[in-house]
Amino acid sequence: MERRHDHGSTNPVFTSVNEALAQGYWYFIAASVFLLAMIRGINHVQNTIRLRRSRSVSVQHPTKPSNRLMQVWATLTAVGREMSYPQLYVPVRYLSWMTPPPLGRVLLLLVYWAIVIYMMVDGAVINDIYFWERIGYRNAWVSVTQVPLLYLLASKTNIIGLLIGTSHERLNWLHRWVARTMFVTTTVHGFHFWAQWVYYDIVQDELELLSTIVPYGLGAWGILLWMTITSFKPFRSMAYEFFVIQHILSAVIFLWVVYVHIPVSARYNVWFAIAAISFDRVSRFVLLVWQNMKFKPKRTCCKGGQRLGHETQLTAIGNSMTVLTITDVHFEWSAGQFLYLWIPRIGVFETHPYTIATSHPLPGTCICNSIQLVVRTHSGFSKRLNEFAQKTEASGQKKTVRAFVVGPYGRPPRWDIFETLVLVSASTGASFTLPILESLLESEVTKCTKRVDFLLAAKRGEEVGFYHERLHEAIEKAQSVGIDLAVHIAVTGSGQLETLGLAPTVLDADVEKGKSRLTARKRLSQSSIDSHIFHSATRPDVAGFIRDAVEATGGEDKRCEAKRRARGS
Repeated sequence: MERRHDHGSTNPVFTSVNEALAQGYWYFIAASVFLLAMIRGINHVQNTIRLRRSRSVSVQHPTKPSNRLMQVWATLTAVGREMSYPQLYVPVRYLSWMTPPPLGRVLLLLVYWAIVIYMMVDGAVINDIYFWERIGYRNAWVSVTQVPLLYLLASKTNIIGLLIGTSHERLNWLHRWVARTMFVTTTVHGFHFWAQWVYYDIVQDELELLSTIVPYGLGAWGILLWMTITSFKPFRSMAYEFFVIQHILSAVIFLWVVYVHIPVSARYNVWFAIAAISFDRVSRFVLLVWQNMKFKPKRTCCKGGQRLGHETQLTAIGNSMTVLTITDVHFEWSAGQFLYLWIPRIGVFETHPYTIATSHPLPGTCICNSIQLVVRTHSGFSKRLNEFAQKTEASGQKKTVRAFVVGPYGRPPRWDIFETLVLVSASTGASFTLPILESLLESEVTKCTKRVDFLLAAKRGEEVGFYHERLHEAIEKAQSVGIDLAVHIAVTGSGQLETLGLAPTVLDADVEKGKSRLTARKRLSQSSIDSHIFHSATRPDVAGFIRDAVEATGGEDKRCEAKRRARGS
């Protein structure tokens, strides 16, 4: 049997077909990105129309579609969202990580797999002398063609995300599934060559010829197997910091091994991946320098001004939370965005993402921008952070450290284009939802929002107490700007609600299910703000909480709800 494992070419009988399929794959990716970018553009136009209509006093529901075209678009959007939500949950302890993705992601994966399977078998399954070799080469091309997409989806400065209007963390799930798909295609590739060697009894010869590319191919498959296994949640959770370090090293080594293994005609895929990595790393380095290095810090006008990094105050909220106040941050952000935090004194090799817990610069801390992060105590870095804050507070030492930030990341939607907002959070999740509420109330531009329902659930009272004053301020502000706001707080720990000096104000408790139906909505009152914060000591009925708001709204969601009921009857 003729051996074609040289670096210069693959079997010329198959090369032209395989290269054409590889080009078709990228045409499909480009068309998909273009389609999503078009959807983003249409939504932008729709949002502009909503905001323009909200300025008119005569329009009661500016979010309701105003013409047939927008009605069709709203219906398609609602149907698409409704199809994407269902998810089969695995309730077994220690196996919940095996829960499949939501239906929307599953459908997207099925389309992707259909394209990949077509490339794997189209014109390749022919029972002749080249059967094993043909399929082996075909799947080699299918595998290496996916490499650039794999590294593009892993980038924090994500080109695809910039085009379609999403952020890298929302694409990370697709990165993992592309890697798993690529592992299957590389296995099929290697299996067919191995089967051919077994048939001709030359396995030992292939393995002994170290000058060939076979050992590099086996090495690449082994690295991909390792990264696939360790990417599952149980292994990531064992030691996340170790997972990140080894994953980055494995990804770099994998590219080098693949580069040596594949022919010259396919190496453009590796260079494409290297370009994606380089662009991402250079962009992040420039952002790190720009945000954390000041050549002329204004120490006289900002007490946090320093040349390198940011002065950060640590405050422990019991054992469950740590609040970080970062001074002199000279960048803007939107509610719902997050940044990466690096504190060398707490974790010299650790960088962690945290939601920005403020919607605007903190008053009274510094005339320059100051922001807060709320970190819930788990293990590792967050636990050391809380212990450090408690230790310095007990000893009376200076409770500040030097921190470095990179961001902001995340592309949250415009919050002011919705007539009704339902904000649900648990514990430190309020760091995400409360800034959204505050940004709406503080905004001076025209907005569509008329009603906000805010739900905060926590196990301990101290996790709620930190947000209590801000929620009172939000209610006062809502009255002045004409937004109907109701706040519901559920503290589920035994006796924890009493730590806030409150009593439950819940009606219609469902004892059997261990949940509670929150009280009926009350109108705002200048005389009693507390009457608009409803407290509960049991787990809230989140589904009912959302359902009530959806049924009461008069915009797009109300129209879709009416259509669903009409179909059901």
